[in-house]
Amino acid sequence: MIRRPDPLPLSCRLRSYLFQLPALAISTILCGTVSLTISLFEKSGRVQHRIAQFWAGILIWISGSKLTVHGAENLSKFPVVVIASNHTSYMDTPVVFSSLPFQFRILAKKELWPIPFIGWYLNRSGQIPIDTRTARGTIASLAEGARALGRGMNLFVFPEGGRTRDSVLQPFMSGAAYLAIRAQVPLVPMALTGIYDLLPIHTHTFFPSNMTLTVGEPIETTGMTTKQVDELNTRLREAISRMIEERAGEQQSLLTK
Repeated sequence: MIRRPDPLPLSCRLRSYLFQLPALAISTILCGTVSLTISLFEKSGRVQHRIAQFWAGILIWISGSKLTVHGAENLSKFPVVVIASNHTSYMDTPVVFSSLPFQFRILAKKELWPIPFIGWYLNRSGQIPIDTRTARGTIASLAEGARALGRGMNLFVFPEGGRTRDSVLQPFMSGAAYLAIRAQVPLVPMALTGIYDLLPIHTHTFFPSNMTLTVGEPIETTGMTTKQVDELNTRLREAISRMIEERAGEQQSLLTK
C-alpha cells in the first residue's frame, strides 16, 4: 500500500483545492437539497437512500481513488444485522453508502446534527443520533436503535466513536455489541483500509489511494445475554483488526512482487 506522503505533492494539493473540494461541496449541497425536498413526500426513506448512494459514488469518483469490496456475500446471509466498522476518515461514509446494497440507518454522534446539509439529511432520513455525554442520553439512543432493528431496519455503527488520528485501531465502545445482543441479530464486522491515506483527520487535501472495504463473517448472537456484551465487543474488534492486517499483508505482497 502506498502511504500518504508528507508533505503532499503540489499536484495533489492543487487538484484538491481547485477541483475536488469545490466538487465535493457542490455535490453534497445538490444531493442534500434534493434529498431534503423528497423527504417531504416520501416517508420510507428508500429514495433518500438511493440519493445517498448516488452522492457516495460521485464523491468516490471525485477522490480519484479505486474501491474494492471483499466479502460482499456476507451481507446477504441474514435479513437484519448490525454492521460495525473501523473509522478512518470522513470518506468512510461515502465508501459505506456506495457499497452496502440495502437500506440502513447510521448510529452517529449527535454533534453532527447541527451541521448544515449533513445534519439536515441525517435528521430527515431517519438516522439515529447517539448522545454519549450522559448515561441517560446513551441509553435513549441505544433504545431507538433497538426499535429500528425491531422494525427490520439494518443498523451501521462506528464503535470507535470517532476517526482515528494515526490510522491505528482505537478502543471500541460497546454500543454495537449491545444492540446486536438486545435485538438478537448478527453482528457483522467490517474493515476499511486505504481511506485514511486518502483523507486523514484534520486535513483538506486528497491523496488518491487503493481503498478496500472487507465484510467479515457475521457473528451470531442468538442466545447471548447483555452480560456478554464485553465478550462480543472483543470478538468484534479482533475480527476487524484481523481483516485490516490481512489487507495490509496483501498490499505489501503486491508491492514486493
